[in-house]
Amino acid sequence: MVTTAVKTKILSLVSFWILGLCNNFGYVVMLSSAHDILKSKTSAPESNTTISLNSTDGFARECNHLSTGVILLADIIPGLLIKSISPFFGLYVHRRLALCIGLTIASFITVARAETEIVAAIGVALTSMSSGLGESTLLSYMTNYQRNIIAFWASGTGAAGILGALTYTILTGIFELSPSTTLYFMLIVPILMAVSFWLLLEHPCEDTTQVVSQSLPEDSNMEIESFSVKLSYIPSLFKYMIPIGLVFFFEYLINQGLFELVYFENIWLTHAEQYRWYQVLYQLGVFVSRTSVNLFLIEKIWILAMLQGFNVVFFLAETLYSFTPNIFIIFIMIAYEGLLGGSAYSNTYYSIMKNVPKEKQEFSMAMTAFSDATGIALSGFLAIPLHNQICHLPK
Repeated sequence: MVTTAVKTKILSLVSFWILGLCNNFGYVVMLSSAHDILKSKTSAPESNTTISLNSTDGFARECNHLSTGVILLADIIPGLLIKSISPFFGLYVHRRLALCIGLTIASFITVARAETEIVAAIGVALTSMSSGLGESTLLSYMTNYQRNIIAFWASGTGAAGILGALTYTILTGIFELSPSTTLYFMLIVPILMAVSFWLLLEHPCEDTTQVVSQSLPEDSNMEIESFSVKLSYIPSLFKYMIPIGLVFFFEYLINQGLFELVYFENIWLTHAEQYRWYQVLYQLGVFVSRTSVNLFLIEKIWILAMLQGFNVVFFLAETLYSFTPNIFIIFIMIAYEGLLGGSAYSNTYYSIMKNVPKEKQEFSMAMTAFSDATGIALSGFLAIPLHNQICHLPK
C-alpha cells in the first residue's frame, strides 16, 4: 500500500516535471509561430532570405541574410535581464508564479494577434521574461525538496524542446489549424502550469522552510538577506557558474552560428530538412541527459565545457572544409552535443543542492541560472559576425 509520504513525493516529482515542461514550452514554439503568423497576415511576397555569395566562381555558400543568432538574442535578452536581478529579491514564489503564468498568457495572445513585427517581438519578449523568471524562481524553490527533484525538473525542460516543436507541427500540419488558432489552443499550457503548482505540488509548511533561518544567529540571518553579502558570495559560485556558462556559450554558438552552414548537397534531405533534423537530434540529446542525472552524476563540469569547446572546433572546421563524408556522422555529433549540454545543466544544479550550504542554496541556484543565460546571450552576439564571415568565404 502506498503511504501518504510516498504519494506526496511522487506528486512533487511529477509536478516539477510538468513545471519544467510548461516553463520552457512557450519558449520553444513562440519564434516559429510568430514568423508564421506574420507571413500569413502580409500580402507582400516573402522576400528571398537566401543569399549565394561568390557565385561567379561556382562555389557559392547557401546562407541566410541574418544568422539565427539574431533570433536567439531576441529570445534570450529579456530573460537574461530578469535572471540578473531576481536572485537579489525575496522569493515570494506564489506571486512570481502568478506573474509567470500571466506573462505566458499575454505572450500567446499577443503573438496570435500580431499584425506587425514589433508586436510579434513584444510577444516573444514576454515569453522570454516568463521563462527566465520561472526558471530562476523554481530552481530556488526546489531547494526545499530532495535533490532528485532536479532530475525531474531538468527532464521536463528537456521534453519541452521535443514536445513543443512536435505539438506545433501536428496542430498546424496534420490538423491544419492556423498559427493564431494554434497559439490560442496552447493557452492550456499556462493553465496546466497553474494546476501543477497550486493543486498537485505539495508545498513545504511555512515552519519547515524557516527551520534553517531559525537555527542561525540573528545577525547571520540578517546577513543572508543582505545585498552586499550576496554579492560577496558570488565568487564562491564561480566553480559552478563559469563551466556551465562556457558549455552553453559553446553549445549555442554551434546551434545558432554554425548549424545552418553545415549541410550536404544532393542527398535525400533538403537543406531546410537537414536543419530541422539537427534540431530534433539536439533536443533528443538534451532530453536524455537532463533525465539521467540520478543515474550518472558528473561533478567536474569543466570537463563538459572542454568537450563542448572541442565540438565548436569540429563544427567550425566542417563549415569551412566540409570534410565529413556522411551526414549520419553529423547527426551523431549533434546528439552528442545535446548530451553534453543537458548533462552540464542537470549536474550543475544537482551539485549545488549537494554541496552548497542549505541557507545559500536558494541564491546559488538563481545566480547560476543567470550565468547560463549569459553564456547563451554572448554566443548570440558572436554567432552573427561568425556566420556572416563564413558566408563570405568560398566553399
